[in-house]
Amino acid sequence: MNTKDFDFDLPEELIAQTPLEVRDASRLLILDRKKRTLTDSHFDSILDQLQPGDALVMNNTRVLPARLYGQKPDTHGHVELLLLKNTQGDQWEVLAKPAKRLRVGAKIEFGDGRLKATVVEELEQGGRIVEFSYGGIFLEVLESLGEMPLPPYIHEKLEDRERYQTVYAKENGSAAAPTAGLHFTEDLLQKIEDKGVHLVYLTLHVGLGTFRPVSVDNLDEHEMHSEYYQFSQEAADTLNQVKAKGGRVVAVGTTSIRTLETIGNKFDGHLKADAGWTNIFIKPGYEFKVVDAFSTNFHLPKSTLVMLVAAFAGRDFVLEAYRHAVEERYRFFSFGDAMFLS
Repeated sequence: MNTKDFDFDLPEELIAQTPLEVRDASRLLILDRKKRTLTDSHFDSILDQLQPGDALVMNNTRVLPARLYGQKPDTHGHVELLLLKNTQGDQWEVLAKPAKRLRVGAKIEFGDGRLKATVVEELEQGGRIVEFSYGGIFLEVLESLGEMPLPPYIHEKLEDRERYQTVYAKENGSAAAPTAGLHFTEDLLQKIEDKGVHLVYLTLHVGLGTFRPVSVDNLDEHEMHSEYYQFSQEAADTLNQVKAKGGRVVAVGTTSIRTLETIGNKFDGHLKADAGWTNIFIKPGYEFKVVDAFSTNFHLPKSTLVMLVAAFAGRDFVLEAYRHAVEERYRFFSFGDAMFLS
């Protein structure tokens, strides 16, 4: 298959620039892949799509305020770092601008000098490994100096940084939010649990690769980015029991799907406690081992995320749904509306 097979026309004004005031006030497009029906609704009606005995699986990663602005003390040149992942100790892989001025040994200072960095390794495409030095606790320093790393298509300033976190965000480590979860409120989750649906959490730290466009024409040549996940034995036991009793595993977002399917592939459809890196590329032709239904936002044209959704519901049906969403003026991407597929 070719990348262009997953293209669609998207007016720029439909890209949501700010979150809604109320999380679950967003719209929900419901796709029934067996009946091939599209139903316009609102997100709180996801409660009606879930049945007692189902499990709702959510990614509890927390986004780091990972964008840092500093300067080189020798030249006073401005530097921007975007933290991607902790490699060891106080060393981090970062995306640097302007990278060409940051050779091995280069020093950078942030804020009042409470945080300093030294470049220890040069990587491709503007990547660097830097070692930080600071007083106190690193995450507290980062909270005071860093900014939220909003996606490149969002140009408005985020007034409340917690609106780029899910209400259940817990495990620090993401460079981007698992945005399908932004629609849930604590009240809605309580109603879901009261209905007899199991609430299950896993962790996948979202990397910036999720925003990178596919740069090859032939999908077989695309190299998927890797992201770190953790999955507990308690979560595995719950989902195995749900499956055994005929319930559905309902994933929230593509990050939860990628984690569950990675583990399902590893253990022949069974789930076990696991942790590691996944670069799974789910595209049409893939057979789902674990996930029975899911919610997700509306994604970028020609992205691996659209391809994942198409693998579940069929390319033609998904593109029909996207055309419908454009015609009905749904809001797209991270702060946009959602779809539910079953």
